[in-house]
Amino acid sequence: MSTPATHNGFDEASLVARAKAGDANAFSELVRHYDRRVFRMAKQITQNDDDAEDVLQEAFLKAYTHLDDFQGNSKFYTWIVRIAVNEALMKLRKRRSDRSVPLDEPIDTGEDEVAREIAVWDENPEETYSREELAELLDEAIQSLKPAYRTVFILRDIEELSIEETAEALGLSISAVKSRLLRARLQLREKLTRQFKRKGDDAFAYL
Repeated sequence: MSTPATHNGFDEASLVARAKAGDANAFSELVRHYDRRVFRMAKQITQNDDDAEDVLQEAFLKAYTHLDDFQGNSKFYTWIVRIAVNEALMKLRKRRSDRSVPLDEPIDTGEDEVAREIAVWDENPEETYSREELAELLDEAIQSLKPAYRTVFILRDIEELSIEETAEALGLSISAVKSRLLRARLQLREKLTRQFKRKGDDAFAYL
């Protein structure tokens, strides 16, 4: 689900045009509209409040500085997400010397290659765990993914960008996004299987 350009009086295209013409208030309105989503996404990637705050500030500062480079071929939110993702991944590399697959490296991952039999859950996790505990377990599983997979999963399944918007935000092909998303979902299912065993119906149907 993508953010509409005009929603509840918010006209993204008009605000961007005004901001490019030098209207600082228009850019501030864009920041106010998107800062919480960008911060949440940055925190999911960096796993750190301070780093997420830095990413938020750096992303909007770079967006403001390079606003003339935004051609309007995509939504402003998609553009700011791409800037923020790059900033967040740089934070990870500096902090942990992350050696995971870079986002621009293509991965040939067919479903037949990664598909495997996943243990069924023979208990209902909703009966065993509270909603808060389930959310915590899922969050831990997401954070355990490699950044290249975690970022795709966050943008597509948490932030609800479309496949096309996710590919555009990350500078990836649609096929690369699909394959990484498949990998992420399978890995999450495997990790959650260690906690839950339930026959037949998945508790996390969207995975």
